[in-house]
Amino acid sequence: MLCDPHRDNVGNCVPASQTDTTHKPALQLHGCNRYDGLFGFTRNPPVNMPLTKTPATAATAVTTVPPATNFPTFDPMNPFIVQSDRSVLVEVDNPKYAAARDALAPFAELEKSPEHIHTYRISNLSLWNAAAAGFTAEQMVAVLQKYTKFPIPQTLPGDLAETVSRYGRVRLERIEEGKLRLVCRDKPLLEELSRQKKLKEYLGVRIDDLSFSIDPAHRGILKQTLISVGYPAEDLAGYTEGAALPTQLREIARSGLPFHVRDYQRDAADVFYAGGDVRGGSGVIVLPCGAGKTIVGITAMALLQKSTLVLTTSVTAVKQWRREIIDKTNLTEDDVKEYTGDTKEIGAVTVATYQIITYRPGKKRKKNKPKPSDDDIEDDDEEEDEPMPEPTMEELEGEDEPEARGKRRGPGSPDEYPHFGLFDKQDWGLIIYDEVHLLPAPVFRVTAQIQARRRLGLTATLIREDQREGDVFTLIGPKKYDVPWRELESKGWIASASCTEIRVSLPDDRLRMEYAVADWRHKYRLASENPVKDEVVAELLSRYHDQRVIVIGQYLSQLRTMAKRFNIPLITGSTPNVERELLYNQFRSGEVRHLVLSKVGNFAIDLPDANVLIQISGTFGSRQEEAQRLGRVLRPKGAGGEANFYTVVTRDTRELDFAHHRQMFLTEQGYSYAIVDEREILPAPPPKSIESPV
Repeated sequence: MLCDPHRDNVGNCVPASQTDTTHKPALQLHGCNRYDGLFGFTRNPPVNMPLTKTPATAATAVTTVPPATNFPTFDPMNPFIVQSDRSVLVEVDNPKYAAARDALAPFAELEKSPEHIHTYRISNLSLWNAAAAGFTAEQMVAVLQKYTKFPIPQTLPGDLAETVSRYGRVRLERIEEGKLRLVCRDKPLLEELSRQKKLKEYLGVRIDDLSFSIDPAHRGILKQTLISVGYPAEDLAGYTEGAALPTQLREIARSGLPFHVRDYQRDAADVFYAGGDVRGGSGVIVLPCGAGKTIVGITAMALLQKSTLVLTTSVTAVKQWRREIIDKTNLTEDDVKEYTGDTKEIGAVTVATYQIITYRPGKKRKKNKPKPSDDDIEDDDEEEDEPMPEPTMEELEGEDEPEARGKRRGPGSPDEYPHFGLFDKQDWGLIIYDEVHLLPAPVFRVTAQIQARRRLGLTATLIREDQREGDVFTLIGPKKYDVPWRELESKGWIASASCTEIRVSLPDDRLRMEYAVADWRHKYRLASENPVKDEVVAELLSRYHDQRVIVIGQYLSQLRTMAKRFNIPLITGSTPNVERELLYNQFRSGEVRHLVLSKVGNFAIDLPDANVLIQISGTFGSRQEEAQRLGRVLRPKGAGGEANFYTVVTRDTRELDFAHHRQMFLTEQGYSYAIVDEREILPAPPPKSIESPV
């Protein structure tokens, strides 16, 4: 890799191949012995395996495969088994696996990922996201036909075509300023929908046989209701212009480094903007952690030239957004303001936290617990005040996510949130939702009321453990752009990563017995705080003593023990922001090489030189958390260094079950975990001395 003066827009080394956007040639398998998947090896003629690519144009924002014809009825070389229930079994050890996975991922979701066979599910929402991005049913069927071993079920092409066609059959359009209409060219369908009990109260007077008037205040809730009955609306009603804000990108950042928007960042912003057309202006951009989603947001600001509100996860993220906007554009400190628990200023560009937006003055707090900062929402180390019923898998997967906690408390009415007024304090032309998969439930409610504003969601994963992906689709917008993580890794835009799961045992019968009789919630915590993990961490810290290492976990008592034993600085939700910034800067400079982080480290911390992450505990089965934590070490490294991600898990416990679920999203992105036993990490104990008989 080339370092100075060739650095990218976040100050990282730029790979020498940055300008190489040509497609690799098709891979030829020549006709000797050829892999036949589950059927062994056989002799066959050469076969072409074209490599799929993510597109670089606004016309198609996801991987596409042109319709193909004359497929064989049976091809044992292919990796797919396509079933009538819309599940797709994919052979991992098949030579075509990587290309097939990338072609399938835009319209299917990974459900299970054991060693050899992965299971994908083609859901309605995954089909509608693909359709909104320009993917046709014919192209989806062509992907399945191209990679299937057996003929696809006869009913499946029609089923996919029917489901895909439901997106956009109902449209929202603007009649004139302040007036909207719901349009459906299918008169019987509109008649059926108008009789739906859920929809009736949001429909105005009938304009003609094909349309109803709609109150603009119902624009968001109407879209939520339509998707719930199986007909997601295409919103073509346009947006308020918003206050003008001339914004230019710099060629030389204020820091003095060259600034260049990468091709995929420019493509993502262009797809969102859509030349200013009503088909643009709302949607979600999905990019890996470390790929520069902030730059996509800034580029969108420069395209729109409008006043912008940015919502993000923490005060640290607020400061990073503000720093990047000022560094990369002509906007000044007077133009870009912070709105947090510490500082409440409103400017032409305002950056706020989700926590301050959802703050409720009358919210009950646990006894003797101090008022939290913006980031305390990340930490939960206290025992429950009362015994809890045995949790379900779904409850545990969503436990301690902001939206799950809000669901348990109840979102309350909008009047209970004094800072919701921020949405109306400025004539915003764009609202950016950073880490949109974490959008708290109350923000969905207010977002439903501001559908006339342009909305850009940024995330590394659309997965929400509370199953509210449909709300993101309707209220923020459908997925507009997606790039496989391995695609960017191959070009050097994110670091290559090695993922290792280290399995440890409970140390003695006493702890095993305590685990055996504990309730489910306490079982998980006992496994997470297994003291054998301390010894594994000690060995890894010794092994990587001169590297930039992050130790991250869920439970504060466990993290405090680690920090004290190894004399490493600890950052939690209660660490003052000034102290955090000091420690982050010391880590960036190399003065501090090892850090212990609580869940505040999950999101939006800019530590580009971190190359080793050790995860000692996490939020149950949260796939999004696993992806975000890997993302902490994916910034490109100088000299092409590799990132190492370790997760330490207690075997034969609930923690191991949840670990498998956590890893599913990364498996879908092409990562695999090496399974290592603690004995391969820890030094062997000294041999016992044998006393000679006297």
